[in-house]
Amino acid sequence: MHSDTPPAAGWQRDDPVGEALQFLRMSAVVYCHSEPAAPWGIQLPAMPGCLMFHIVLQGSARLELDGEPALQLQAGDFALLTESVEHRLLSAAGVECPDLFSLQRRVRSEWFEELVLGDGPGPRSELLCGALRVDDPASLHLLALLPPLLSVGAQEQQQGWFHSTLQLLLAEARARRPGHETVTTRLADILVVQALRGWLEQMPATQRGWLRGLQDRQIARALAALHRRPGQAWSLETLAAEAGLSRSAFAERFSRLVDLPAMEYLTRWRIHLAATRLRRRPVPLARLADELGYASEAAFHRAFKRVMGVTPGSLRAPAQAESGDDGGHDDANSENPLPLAGGPGR
Repeated sequence: MHSDTPPAAGWQRDDPVGEALQFLRMSAVVYCHSEPAAPWGIQLPAMPGCLMFHIVLQGSARLELDGEPALQLQAGDFALLTESVEHRLLSAAGVECPDLFSLQRRVRSEWFEELVLGDGPGPRSELLCGALRVDDPASLHLLALLPPLLSVGAQEQQQGWFHSTLQLLLAEARARRPGHETVTTRLADILVVQALRGWLEQMPATQRGWLRGLQDRQIARALAALHRRPGQAWSLETLAAEAGLSRSAFAERFSRLVDLPAMEYLTRWRIHLAATRLRRRPVPLARLADELGYASEAAFHRAFKRVMGVTPGSLRAPAQAESGDDGGHDDANSENPLPLAGGPGR
């Protein structure tokens, strides 16, 4: 759901939703289909580094999440937990909820399974649930700015692609044609992105940080430029020119909306990109420093250590780490997402 290739010519540079979503990177952990008959319930564990979704294809379900009002889901409703925490899915309040891993499952592929859940005398429901891993620091940053629970009701999505995609998913889940697991999971991925897009399009005006900056047309231009060309020799003057503002007006507006000075944001963005690349594949630090606009490897090393709290060598992919290190011996947890902008997310 994300590519390292630059946006094609004609891409709308003033599209804040597209700018936010282009960094979203997810990979499947598991998709689970079930057709329980009431009474039924399930306790779902927290899955760190994942977001989780529940789609009611038929019948109904109750979603209980500590600290949040219970959410009653009907056929066609979609719920997305942007922060994977322990929660319950059940037919009605008070129903016993056994742990997910105590239930019988029929494995259909390495990432798709049928869950044997509830065979009571009551109404039958049909559910598709999933857990998607999010590894990219920018994706984690995006999710940290969202509410913990997003829902799209059938009443809200009668018009548009969400409803159409849901109907396709329902038809595919029931037809069980060859390859239906693959088609079903791809459609579920689209629903996740559409749910996020819907929230971003109606994002509260009080939102601050990176997403708030994208709502301002002129600041969005500067953000899009430095996101796409991080290795350019940016200065406050050149970023202001990109935004079409004076240096002082740009500096004030950027800091106010994004909660970071523009040049500090640029540094953190460069370091986020470096951290992502170092985790993915071997890459010489000198080349990475040059590509990201640093005059020397030493300057890159200092910036990386200041922002991340660890040395670049601590994040190197295994094949690269075996070939030598950069002198750092930090033991800090390098999996924490990099905060690109200040301000509380949730």
